[in-house]
Amino acid sequence: MPVLTPDYSNLNPDEMAAAIGLKPKHIPMLIGSFLDESKGIMESLSQAIDASDYNAIKSHAHSIKGSAGNLKFTEIYEMAKEVELAGADSNADFDYKPYVDAISAAIATIPN
Repeated sequence: MPVLTPDYSNLNPDEMAAAIGLKPKHIPMLIGSFLDESKGIMESLSQAIDASDYNAIKSHAHSIKGSAGNLKFTEIYEMAKEVELAGADSNADFDYKPYVDAISAAIATIPN
């Protein structure tokens, strides 16, 4: 899968709530939690990549993947899945950085 450049800046809380089966009033809290938690996870993921710690790469990518999937951030989910699978395979040839940069850039477009 290629690196994607999603832009979530035009999120519609009503549509998002309908997609995940919640009330719109819950969306700001969920997005806030995702943004707060993803910052630390992405930092840990980058450190794991620098250390070639494939178990940690897999774990941190899995965390981002799960949270993004729950909130229907599909492109983030798909990219995190690629990183998770590469980490699970201890794939030293996988180019992790473009995916991590793209995931971070996509997260940065999510309005808080």
